[in-house]
Amino acid sequence: MSVGDKAKDFVQKAAGHVEEAVGKKTDDAELTAQGQKDKGMSEDRLETERAKEGN
Repeated sequence: MSVGDKAKDFVQKAAGHVEEAVGKKTDDAELTAQGQKDKGMSEDRLETERAKEGN
């Protein structure tokens, strides 16, 4: 995984965290779910790459 891909995943995870927090504060279930989905997707990609690299 390139540094650019890792940065992209980190940004997506951070954005998901923000979306989830804003969704909870505004009582927006759809935004909360989207934030959780974004965080999960980026974490899954990072875990897959860690397993490939053997770290």
